[in-house]
Amino acid sequence: MGRVDKGLKCSVESCKEDALRSLSYDKVSNIFKLIKKHRRAYLCRRHYKEWKKATKSNRELERLRFS
Repeated sequence: MGRVDKGLKCSVESCKEDALRSLSYDKVSNIFKLIKKHRRAYLCRRHYKEWKKATKSNRELERLRFS
């Protein structure tokens, strides 16, 4: 059972929703202003969807680079 399952809140400033996913702090800090610097950033459903849209092209290039 991880931190997300225990009911951790979203790490984005001014968001009080429950977290759905956890990602590397460095990957998320470029897109959102986060509350605290930890190893992981915890995102709710809405912010995870925004992060996916904002980084779609970069993630595709990374996948192609390693294949």
